Amino acid sequence: MSTAVVVEAPGEHRLASHEPRRPEAGEALVRVHAVGICGSDREVYQGNRPEGYVRYPLTPGHEWSGTVAAVGTGVPATLVGRKVVGEGFRNCQVCDRCHAGETTLCTAGYEETGFTQPGAMAATLTLPARLLHVLPDEADLTAAALLEPAACIAAAALKANARPGERVAVVGTGTLGMFAVQFLKAGSPAELLVVGSRPDRAALSEQFGATGFRTKNEHLPDDFDVVIETAGSADAARTAASLLRRGGRLVLTGIPRARRRGPRPDRSRHTAAGGAHRLRGTAGRLGAHGPGLRRGPARSAPPGHP
Repeated sequence: MSTAVVVEAPGEHRLASHEPRRPEAGEALVRVHAVGICGSDREVYQGNRPEGYVRYPLTPGHEWSGTVAAVGTGVPATLVGRKVVGEGFRNCQVCDRCHAGETTLCTAGYEETGFTQPGAMAATLTLPARLLHVLPDEADLTAAALLEPAACIAAAALKANARPGERVAVVGTGTLGMFAVQFLKAGSPAELLVVGSRPDRAALSEQFGATGFRTKNEHLPDDFDVVIETAGSADAARTAASLLRRGGRLVLTGIPRARRRGPRPDRSRHTAAGGAHRLRGTAGRLGAHGPGLRRGPARSAPPGHP
């Protein structure tokens, strides 16, 4: 008998028997090989993910890899047996944002694997086949589970548009932060500073290409051209904004916890909302949970949650 992780409610989980769901038209059934544990999975378990972005009870898991075991009608049979990873957002494909390629900002409502739809912490996962990305036959499926967070940071780096010779910084030293260092290093920055809360991450940051490391409690400069925040907290957002020069570019990759104070446009010259800087985001909602950088949901949410 196969099992799945089920988070019944914040702080409550169990192992439950798992029955694969037969794929319907346009769907595929995937045998899960590997699944990552993201900071947002911890938020799901702790119950501090913003309202509208989780639905309990839930099987988590949005960073995964596997092999297609079966397909529904309308899906090529040649997909069976192929190694795959998959996108999480269940976008509508027809709204203006989807047509513009900004599928994470779909206006039809928020639905995502591992948050509002069953995730990959189970033996199998059934999802729309259009969300799958086929991998080469020789692909390492264990490593492939990291493609989802890598794609998130690739999107952030593209939005930041860091140019050779610019001074860039990364706030956060987890998986996303280390990916960000590697992507930004490839753009030949004049300086690449990593800011975090753990001094033991300094060596790894420098191994991946950082030219400097400081903890958030040390004195920090305020003249960087580009800053990417990867920790997903309001405190990290404030730190990231404080690093910017006037006119600098800030990309937030996380969703701050509800009711936490974000950067204050009325108190700091460094916040993007005040018009002095350009703010970009990779999630559907940016800073909507603090008095600073307030912006409503870019995607509508179903009643009661995302």
